[in-house]
Amino acid sequence: MEAVFIAAALVFVAELGDKSQLMAMTFATRYRARTVVLGMGIACALINLASALVGEALGNLIPEHVLQVVAGVVFLVFAAITAWSLLGQEHEEEISVVPHSGRALVTVGLAFALAELGDKTMFATMTLATQYSWYWVWIGSTIGMVFSITLAVLLGKQILKVLPVRAVHAVAALLFAALGIWLLLG
Repeated sequence: MEAVFIAAALVFVAELGDKSQLMAMTFATRYRARTVVLGMGIACALINLASALVGEALGNLIPEHVLQVVAGVVFLVFAAITAWSLLGQEHEEEISVVPHSGRALVTVGLAFALAELGDKTMFATMTLATQYSWYWVWIGSTIGMVFSITLAVLLGKQILKVLPVRAVHAVAALLFAALGIWLLLG
């Protein structure tokens, strides 16, 4: 169960102010909130499942001490990338969405899935699944991301007035660094 809390918290904080929240806010201006959360939630569950299974497979193939060092380094790299993105960042760019008639759920789900491929939360989920049970990491990362998406849909653009993107990214960088150091120190 520890993995659920770690994955959920890490993914939730990492997603605050990220493109997935901006996509959710944008889609919520064109589609019903239920459609946005359901479409993104299904895509998120599938992406996180694949990420967790890949992480589990890697965890079974690579010795544990090597994985722990690699995982620690990966999270330190995420921290550096997140911190680096703060330099020169004045505002987050808007994401333009082209509306599609009829198949809103598929449109939202596919757009989200494509945007998330290769994202840091996908790699974070894989990395955590090398250390913990893939099932609990999948559940936790999906909960964290769906909660983040739901928050974005419900609060819309107001969230960025309460939580500046720079501050959210700074907290995410600190969490990634802390997890990386924790994994490296054992």
